[in-house]
Amino acid sequence: MSDTIEHVKCLIIGSGPAGYTAAIYAARANMHPVLYQGTQPGGQLTTTNDVENFPGYPDGVTGPEMMIQLQNQATRFGSDVRDGWITKVDFSGDVHKVWVNETKEIHCETVIISTGASAKYLGLDSEQKYLKLGGGVSACAVCDGFFYRNQEVVLVGAGDSAAEEAHYLSKLCKKVTMLVRRDEFRASQIMQARVKNTENIEILFNTETEEVLGDGQVVTGVRVVNNQTKEKHDIPATGFFVAIGHKPNTDIFKGFLDLDETGYIINSEPGTSKTNIEGVFVSGDAADHVYRQAITAAGTGCMAALDAERYLAAKDSSFEVSTSNYN
Repeated sequence: MSDTIEHVKCLIIGSGPAGYTAAIYAARANMHPVLYQGTQPGGQLTTTNDVENFPGYPDGVTGPEMMIQLQNQATRFGSDVRDGWITKVDFSGDVHKVWVNETKEIHCETVIISTGASAKYLGLDSEQKYLKLGGGVSACAVCDGFFYRNQEVVLVGAGDSAAEEAHYLSKLCKKVTMLVRRDEFRASQIMQARVKNTENIEILFNTETEEVLGDGQVVTGVRVVNNQTKEKHDIPATGFFVAIGHKPNTDIFKGFLDLDETGYIINSEPGTSKTNIEGVFVSGDAADHVYRQAITAAGTGCMAALDAERYLAAKDSSFEVSTSNYN
């Protein structure tokens, strides 16, 4: 353990659109934010080749490029962006304590959590290969469906989110083949009816993915197996979408923050970024299991910084709320 304890006014845990936006607003409010980027600097968007739906980029932008620009903007205003990740927290007392890489201890007046959520994948070598290549594997139909207009795609999943994404893709794609591992959906009846009544959605029950096929650069199809008959066949497709859920990166906050059954942080006051611990705020996908978009994450990053600023002002009369964030 380090003998030196650092004291900070505002600590931001995690990067990505939420963390960097929070840092921009916090820095402009003279909160001198310290941001630790976490195990995936830049968040999930660093694995996205093309971002075309974020306002301000008429020609689109790559995910990594966008994160570099957000980081540069945050540091321009004085944010202290650091490598490393938070491995432990203690929110049980008046002082919010965190530990970096299990060694360095920091005491914080405010904490903004922007740790995001990680999409679940099947774990196939071929799936991960084309995911890393950006060649046709995705866990977000709303983000990437536009690139598969008038093409044939395959989607894995059986819950409400999978049904919703399949229906969304059906409006863009020539055909959507939906793979359901069991002999029934987990989705609600209304969502089941929606996909079953959509002409260009084909549903294959008792079907699992054996391999994502490709030419070494992009996806060209999916090899599937019927887990009852063991029969295999290939489905031509240019896109492979995985909709089997997300896992919020919130494990270190268990026991301190209120989490739902999946692990998403619960806002203590709807419409704010507040948690059940005073001075601790949440932004981005760590609390959002509905939208999960870069633009909504950035918006909640702004909210968290403003909430933290007002918290400090109410706690310390010498700390004034900055007007620069409202111009």
